[in-house]
Amino acid sequence: MSNSPVYGGQAQLEGVMFGGKEHTVTAIRRNDDSIDYYHYKKVQKPILQKLKKIPFVRGVVALVESAGLGSRHMQFSGDRYDVTPGEEEDQKEEGSKLQMILGVAVVGVLSFLFGKFAFTLVPVFMANLFSPWIEGKVGQILLESSFKLVLLLTYLYFISLTPLIKRVFQYHGAEHKVINCYEAGMDITVQNVQAQSRLHYRCGSSFILFTVFVGMFLYFFVPAEPLWLRLVDRILLIPVVLGISFEVLQATNACRNIPVLRFLGYPGLWLQLLTTREPNDEQVEVAIASFNMLLQVEEQPEIAATLNHD
Repeated sequence: MSNSPVYGGQAQLEGVMFGGKEHTVTAIRRNDDSIDYYHYKKVQKPILQKLKKIPFVRGVVALVESAGLGSRHMQFSGDRYDVTPGEEEDQKEEGSKLQMILGVAVVGVLSFLFGKFAFTLVPVFMANLFSPWIEGKVGQILLESSFKLVLLLTYLYFISLTPLIKRVFQYHGAEHKVINCYEAGMDITVQNVQAQSRLHYRCGSSFILFTVFVGMFLYFFVPAEPLWLRLVDRILLIPVVLGISFEVLQATNACRNIPVLRFLGYPGLWLQLLTTREPNDEQVEVAIASFNMLLQVEEQPEIAATLNHD
């Protein structure tokens, strides 16, 4: 399957989104047990396509694009998954003023950036509180990175305990299983998909973990004192950390079938033990429906007009 198209996906509320080169499709399970679809065609801007070909830059572009696309699909699933078909307009809540002004995709990107800023800067303040006992650049950077890792694992663990997020993580597992089944060249049936691993080397969860380690190494090359300069360095290095981490993710995926090198991706796979759960057959059916619909839309683009879309 090495010459086959590369597909990615995201878990949604009671559903899964899959995306190809030009199209993205989400399938969700409605409360009457039916499956509903949403289609959004990627905006192919020439400047973005050029940037996606530049190593260490393409990762940042891909992440911002993914955040925007994910927000569109998440709004669809959030608006419909627990609403009886035919009552969408009656149940639909008005969006926030910020969403009405900026649009769903922009709000998604802003949320992603805010989360990244908070995740980057909070550990700096936490590590600085221990500066009277742990002094020096090396000690502070190691402590800061340790806090970042602990915050990440703690956050993921506790949100995974909530019923809603647990189901999202099950759909995340279903998404990975479908991709693994497709990449293995097998027929995409519930039985074949369920036999696959819920972990995948190209997962965004692995990427998040890589940002912790890549950031730690980069921070050794910039000043750590005074505190204000350390904070500025962390902010300025965010796109650099993201860009390098994306390349690391791509490299570990490329090496996953090489016995001597496949272990490089193991830390990311271990993190996915928190961000994925084993799906049931009904959830796998939704993931398969999403993936099959994407393949149909790619072969016959006119089908997209029959789906929910912007």
